[in-house]
Amino acid sequence: MTTFSDFCIVGGGIVGFATALTLQERHPDARILLLEKEEMPGRHQTGHNSGVIHAGIYYEPGSLKARLCREGLVATKDFCRAHGIPYDECGKLIVATDGVEHERINTLYDRAFANGLQLERLDGAELARSEPNIRGVAALYSRETAIVDYGLVCRKMAEQVVQGGAVVRFGLQVDRIEESAHYVEVGGGGELFRAGQLIVCGGLQADRLARLAGLDVDFRIVPFRGEYFQLPQSKNAVVNHLIYPAPDPALPFLGIHLTRMIDGSVTVGPNAVIGFAREGYPKLSFSRRDCADFLGFSGFWKLIYRYRHHALQELVTSLSKRVYLRKCRKYCPSLSVEDLLPFRAGIRAQVVTDEGLAVHDFLFKQTERMLHVCNAPSPAATSALPIGRIIAERCQAI
Repeated sequence: MTTFSDFCIVGGGIVGFATALTLQERHPDARILLLEKEEMPGRHQTGHNSGVIHAGIYYEPGSLKARLCREGLVATKDFCRAHGIPYDECGKLIVATDGVEHERINTLYDRAFANGLQLERLDGAELARSEPNIRGVAALYSRETAIVDYGLVCRKMAEQVVQGGAVVRFGLQVDRIEESAHYVEVGGGGELFRAGQLIVCGGLQADRLARLAGLDVDFRIVPFRGEYFQLPQSKNAVVNHLIYPAPDPALPFLGIHLTRMIDGSVTVGPNAVIGFAREGYPKLSFSRRDCADFLGFSGFWKLIYRYRHHALQELVTSLSKRVYLRKCRKYCPSLSVEDLLPFRAGIRAQVVTDEGLAVHDFLFKQTERMLHVCNAPSPAATSALPIGRIIAERCQAI
């Protein structure tokens, strides 16, 4: 028997469940179905990030990313307070260790001010008083930045969605999407579902699900593996805030940083290396299919050539714990190689175009009855609730 819903969502990460919540608020009588191939919510990017509630420092003033991050900061904290989820407004310091980096954080300060943030400037002496174990000539302090367990947030969203009357099916992998004039038919696990509107929040599988639906896909998801270490419990007090390096504007990633976690631990990372499996988190994970996807894609090679020097440095960092440590000790000299203990990796779904450009903005593919979220860029976890609102608004226009 084929079941019918008004809205079917494919993907049970934080963006998928935030979308379901918003749809329930806007359409309280709608029949909502959410399909997730894993056995629990937030199994991939949602559950493998650094847990930071970002303030929106880095993004182009007036951009959608900047606006959604600011809205998401407030919405995430409000959601946590409403549902008893612990978060810690520990704040973040962006540290400059030399003159070049000092100029970079001055530029960041201007950008943040244009985005409505009230950052504080710290000179070297003020930084030393605030963070005795951190070395730098200056820093920017973001008081609003916080930490949370996004896996817990996502599970609470899932609970709220089910309580609101939605049907959530875990362990069901979609293998068919076919749009007709009156509905979209979705197949998986030998079952068929029909929906008036389909929303796909596919994350690491976004390009494959778009192709499955017959859409023209001129990009690939290239998995970038972020490798972390955890400090020993004796070093949990090594920092009082989140410690980030001054980012190089020529590079697509922020660099290795020290992150306080909501459980009291401290992690170091991530680097950014090519992942050989989209959903393989252990060190030597390999998927022939995933590798074939990006190795046979010309845009991947153009991207690697553009960032070839940085890519080589990141590979060396991955292979050598001592090189990784050297990057950490640039601003936290008290760390030793023995302090770098194993910790889980994360995998970022990086959209890369045919031209070899890494897409850092939102990318939607929309038809009469489908909306595919092909890219929900970092910080998607922070921005999940306002992203869900935008998706719901777009669905109303279908």
